[in-house]
Amino acid sequence: MSHIKITQIRSTIGRNKKQAEILKGLGVRRMNNPVEVLDTPENRGMIFKIQHLLKVEML
Repeated sequence: MSHIKITQIRSTIGRNKKQAEILKGLGVRRMNNPVEVLDTPENRGMIFKIQHLLKVEML
């Protein structure tokens, strides 16, 4: 399977609580720290919901 590299570029302060929970679900711990996740429909859906907070790169 292929991977997606995601990096948080914006803060969750002042955002919906659900968006912070989605970041935790993807495994993002802090800003500017890249994380690789599997390219699955579930992960793509979570990324789509918070795409304004992330930088996404296909590997």
